[in-house]
Amino acid sequence: MSMFLAIFIRHCQRLGVSWRSVVISRPARLQRDKFSLLIEQEQSARVPFEDIAIIVLNHREITLTHPVLSACGEYGISMFATGDTHHPNGVFPPYLQHSRATRMLRKQLAAPKPLIKQTWAAIIRQKIINQGLCLELTASAGGEQMASFALQVRSGDSTMMESQAAAFHFARLFGCKFGRSQLTWTNAALNYGYAILRGAIARGLVAHGFFPSIGLFHSSEQNAFNLADDIIEPFRPVIDLHVATHRSEDTADLLPIDKVELVALLNADIQMPRGTMSVLSAIEQSIESVARVLDQGHDKLLELPTLIGLDQHQREC
Repeated sequence: MSMFLAIFIRHCQRLGVSWRSVVISRPARLQRDKFSLLIEQEQSARVPFEDIAIIVLNHREITLTHPVLSACGEYGISMFATGDTHHPNGVFPPYLQHSRATRMLRKQLAAPKPLIKQTWAAIIRQKIINQGLCLELTASAGGEQMASFALQVRSGDSTMMESQAAAFHFARLFGCKFGRSQLTWTNAALNYGYAILRGAIARGLVAHGFFPSIGLFHSSEQNAFNLADDIIEPFRPVIDLHVATHRSEDTADLLPIDKVELVALLNADIQMPRGTMSVLSAIEQSIESVARVLDQGHDKLLELPTLIGLDQHQREC
């Protein structure tokens, strides 16, 4: 087994996490071995497909067989490709023939504007609340101001509280001189973490019969994942909290262990109305709740996450 894959396995075992994500950062050949993914490197490793949610391909010398791609579609696995900077530049969600896909498309297209605006306001309100909790969990000042921002969110975020809160949040979390365009470790980590979240959400949307290109607020004709960019908002502070508590500005590049830890955040605990669960499970529940909102026409059915820390979720045996 390769050193990197061994590090990832030990990291997951140490945290008490079952397989949900696979990150490959050394030359490898991926094949299907009955019901498992066979990873051929210096030594071979097998991971049951049914235990995998995401595969991240982080090296140019990784080859795939068609049965592996077919298995990803069969088991609902999303695959990420990375570019020269080793940041995700492509996500390939499974093509699942959902029995309600056409019905869901009609619901998305016919959703009343007031309902869409109210739903978007609820998403932004929860994002700002989580940003405030992120500041509190890092002992940063500004939690009360974030609560004030959240109370000022109106239908459709007509008061533009999201942008004001984001500027305030990042300045308190990373310093007044911080900018999202800077070539720093902090931004590299934020971008990598957000990309992983976005892909996981896109996977969930397809699995539930949504058309990801039709968003609530985001509506770019060049964006195939507008709806994912809507739903990701209240989940972003999970990445912010991790990056703020693991900052390393010695280099602008992420180390392999940095990427492992960012992917592992999909298994972090988060609070949902039905209880504490992993981020990946919370994504599924949030997407299911959006379907109920569109089906029943009431934004109060929306279920969104509340940040509670970064403890890894312990699955019950």
